[in-house]
Amino acid sequence: MGISLQKGQRISLSKDNAGLSKIMAGLGWDPVKSSGSQIDCDASVLMLNAEEKLERKENIIYFGNLSSKCGSVVHSGDNLTGQGEGDDEQIMIDLPAVPENIQKLVFVVNIYKCVQREQHFGMIANAFIRIVNVSDNTEMARFALTEDYSGWTSLIVGEIYRHNNEWKFAAIGQGTKDASLEEIVRNYK
Repeated sequence: MGISLQKGQRISLSKDNAGLSKIMAGLGWDPVKSSGSQIDCDASVLMLNAEEKLERKENIIYFGNLSSKCGSVVHSGDNLTGQGEGDDEQIMIDLPAVPENIQKLVFVVNIYKCVQREQHFGMIANAFIRIVNVSDNTEMARFALTEDYSGWTSLIVGEIYRHNNEWKFAAIGQGTKDASLEEIVRNYK
């Protein structure tokens, strides 16, 4: 098991892992309360430049765009229910292939049709993000989102970013009132 992080903590992914190249970000959650409809959480990655801006629409990796143009970030696809153990959605990242102009990968989760279905993250339990070294399948870090996120409709879960020639991971855990991926993206334009 990797390092268990608290909200706001940061760790280096590459410092003690010479040659680290491919990692997997696994995101998971379990629905606990229902408003009549199943809760469909969607994980996405925003590929941001040094100014923390989204340069183009193709830099949003989600169920409707499963791979970055360069192939460095690949999404496993949409899990509609969150049922079962382990990761609900996975995102593979080939660190050396991430273009130089991309400085940060922001992992967000939103609830599909949250306004129409009257759903929020207070209806979700056991949410987490974990970072795995693909070469040996070792979990490097895990961040369990244990706060009460009632009323929040989107979460900025974590970030992988470049810093002094290293790749680092930050546990963010910030709730937002954004009702869709489009609304989240507006914050990065």
